[in-house]
Amino acid sequence: MGIYPFMFAKYEDFEPNVVELVKGGYKEPYDWDAYAQVYFPKAEELGAEAEQADKGGRASAVDRISRFPAPRSPKQRHAWHEGKNAATRGLALRERPTKEVTIPHKHGLEHEGKQIPFYYHLPPGTTKDKPVPLVIILTGLDGYRTELAVWIEGWSLQNVSVIVLEIPGTGDSPADPKDPTSPERQWSTLFDWIDAQPEIDQGRVALWAFSTGGYYAIRLAHTHHIRLAGVVPLGGGCHHMFDPRWLAQVNDLEYPFDLANTLAYKWGYGDDLATFSKEAMGKFSLVNDGTLDGPRCARLLLVNGTEDEIFPIDDYYECLLRGAPKEVRFIQGKKHMGEPDSFHVILRWIYALFGMEGNPVEQLKTIPSRPKY
Repeated sequence: MGIYPFMFAKYEDFEPNVVELVKGGYKEPYDWDAYAQVYFPKAEELGAEAEQADKGGRASAVDRISRFPAPRSPKQRHAWHEGKNAATRGLALRERPTKEVTIPHKHGLEHEGKQIPFYYHLPPGTTKDKPVPLVIILTGLDGYRTELAVWIEGWSLQNVSVIVLEIPGTGDSPADPKDPTSPERQWSTLFDWIDAQPEIDQGRVALWAFSTGGYYAIRLAHTHHIRLAGVVPLGGGCHHMFDPRWLAQVNDLEYPFDLANTLAYKWGYGDDLATFSKEAMGKFSLVNDGTLDGPRCARLLLVNGTEDEIFPIDDYYECLLRGAPKEVRFIQGKKHMGEPDSFHVILRWIYALFGMEGNPVEQLKTIPSRPKY
């Protein structure tokens, strides 16, 4: 169908991989190196074609699935590196090009990464004399900047600039995933850089976070409330997502991989799911650490499907019961992130936030997907 996470791809690119996976009898729990290796021949073939054609999208698409849902093994990390390179080359060659920017992580601690890389797109014709709004996109558990780049074109056509970057424990984030305070340091470094960009309309900066990124969006809406006009956590969580009872069930629900194990890896626990399940709620819950009781919060729109089986909808009730008032839209009867109805809600909200006209239907047409094979 060409939907997430198979963007920028063709059906035939994955057909040989599926044949190999079926023939090999691959079943969970996977040997992640063996799983990743299945995709390499096709990715390398497409990479060679891309070198000749100066395009990298399809090669990146195959590498992406190779490292899903997280680069936990050496070969999956290799796939992330190769996919990233292919995507960066391809995005730079588009009619509306996107560049990768790397900035020093000036607020990072000694043991943390020293740089923050992200995609940065400015609509053609943008100057310091004609500054444009900015949408910051925070990625999720398995969707990194190479995936969420699909939103850049649509925002560019609306004359809105875009930044796409990863959350702690994923992609190239330098933040210590086990330190609950590390996100604040990463965001402070990013916002200091944004403040220095004259081409950005500093009064019209919004943040849209996807899935696990929504957890960080809720937190930074409180910790960095003065830096943002509005924040949208789509399909995020804040408290019950860490409950051991929830984590004990999620591997058999909506997510197509071992969600609890992937969350443990993302939060810096490696393959120690037992310890993560024991410690996570006390360590990362935004209820238990008092974040949600803070008196100040950026304008916050909570959006999710009521039947979410990745992060329980109950988490958004926790947000509504505490601290400053928030806005909310639940998508009745839909699962994680409430797609596609949620996109229309969010786009209209950001248009209004920026005081601009926009058509969600037309913007969504820029997302590379196909309703049929």
